[in-house]
Amino acid sequence: MTDTEAVADGITATYRETDTERLLTFERDGRTAAIAQNVEGYAMLKVRPSADGDELERYYGFDMALDHAAELLGTEAHSLPVPDAASDMGM
Repeated sequence: MTDTEAVADGITATYRETDTERLLTFERDGRTAAIAQNVEGYAMLKVRPSADGDELERYYGFDMALDHAAELLGTEAHSLPVPDAASDMGM
């Protein structure tokens, strides 16, 4: 799958799939955050400070993972753009 991107309020979100993960990354003013889930799409979401960073926390729900990612970026979860391909992440 190719990368899909969404941009809003100075925040860029990129969704891509690797051999092992579904990965949603955010960038805002040099800050980054990432949400990862196994490629099958049924495991808990892992929040990281970057795509290849160490796991900070795990969540069942996408809304909680988005909230944590927004905190890392210094913004609110409702400000984060989410590409359509990533909208079904979470359990």
